[in-house]
Amino acid sequence: MDFDFNLILVPVTLILFIVWLLDKLLFKQRANNGRGNENFIVTWAYDFWPVLAIVLILRSFLFEPFNIPSDSMVPTLETGDFILVNKFDYGVRLPVINKKVIDIGEPKRGEVIVFRYPVKPSVSYIKRVVGLPGDRIDFRSGTLFINGQKIVSVSTSFSREKDKLSSFSTSYRLETLGEHQHLVRYLADRNPLIEQFNYAQSQNDASLIPFVAKDNSTFIQSNGADWSVTVPKGNYFAMGDNRDESSDGRFWGFIPEENLTGRAVYIWMHKEPGLNLPTFNRNGTIN
Repeated sequence: MDFDFNLILVPVTLILFIVWLLDKLLFKQRANNGRGNENFIVTWAYDFWPVLAIVLILRSFLFEPFNIPSDSMVPTLETGDFILVNKFDYGVRLPVINKKVIDIGEPKRGEVIVFRYPVKPSVSYIKRVVGLPGDRIDFRSGTLFINGQKIVSVSTSFSREKDKLSSFSTSYRLETLGEHQHLVRYLADRNPLIEQFNYAQSQNDASLIPFVAKDNSTFIQSNGADWSVTVPKGNYFAMGDNRDESSDGRFWGFIPEENLTGRAVYIWMHKEPGLNLPTFNRNGTIN
């Protein structure tokens, strides 16, 4: 999700509105010459700016569509899913600059959120909220704790056809975060955090060290099996449901509140890569 369509939609809508307003108040080409006899730009302004204005309002303040480009949220979301994001729940923000003007609500633990990637804000990411401001997050040998409370995670027999292509043994757990119960995917005999940490050391490049490994003696002593973070005020900690194949807060850190875009609420279409027709068999709410 690399491109913000509002970067085009906002200026085009504004330009057409200005042309429409100037003609209404000053030039009066349509009033004097009749429809179709005015300059083509004036025609465009009358025909298109109201439609674009409606689209802009819907996308900026109510719901915005996104396409899922990776498997980092499998099995909840798959590559090729088209989703709707509720942009109202976390406050009304101005388009493009993302400035909050009306404070309505905040993310809840377990919700799937879209946000501007803190490392590169022009890129949109999607992950699940694990830690709220002030939370202490601990991961101990495969078990997640929040503020000292063990998060319920139960093994399940769920399977996916795609996992037959994986060289790693795959397991799924039914996890409960807040009011949300969802599946998370793990790969046996793999710890991407320690892999990244070892690579960073081999390259002698501290910038490559995973976030949860920096200045964390627990991570070092456990060889990457354990880590802990405390979420600062005004920030959130998020992880992908595909736990061992997700570039998330464990690698790059916290999500500032001002980077939030909205809550992912519904899968409305799915399309496999290439010359494949879209399907609607994955339609449904996002848990």
